[in-house]
Amino acid sequence: MGIGRTTQRDQASGHSRRKLLSAGALLVLGGAVTPLTGCDLFDRDDQPAPPPDPLRPMVDESLALAAAYRASATAHPELADRLNPIAETHTAHATELARVIGVTVPSGASAAPTAAPAADPNGARAALRALEKTAQKSATAACAAAPAERAALLGSIVAARATHQEALK
Repeated sequence: MGIGRTTQRDQASGHSRRKLLSAGALLVLGGAVTPLTGCDLFDRDDQPAPPPDPLRPMVDESLALAAAYRASATAHPELADRLNPIAETHTAHATELARVIGVTVPSGASAAPTAAPAADPNGARAALRALEKTAQKSATAACAAAPAERAALLGSIVAARATHQEALK
């Protein structure tokens, strides 16, 4: 027995009673706290979901334009060489916009066209020109409201939509 020692050591393990009692108390306390973490007492997440990205409508609009071009190209095969590249451009715009905002474009992304293609090729081109003009206005508004890092992409989409209008004349 040592001087100043009030407990006797277990000669086989070398642990004092005090150490064993401390370890037991920690285990009991740990067991009492663990169930509380499972009942969401400490994990409160009162943050509301973030609002949808303002460019999300641009993704949908680009997909709708691509679908309108594909529908017109199918209805008027003589316009397919002119319309299919523009449809691909709109699909590329949708893909890039989706990448920027962190969403995925569905595989085989093809939105249903908003209206059936016109019966004659000239009417189909005129309808597509009208769609492009409306889409150019929305892209211009989005570009004006966008932060600088998105303005270049949106500006190129505005320019492409203006070019598409000219290509349809």
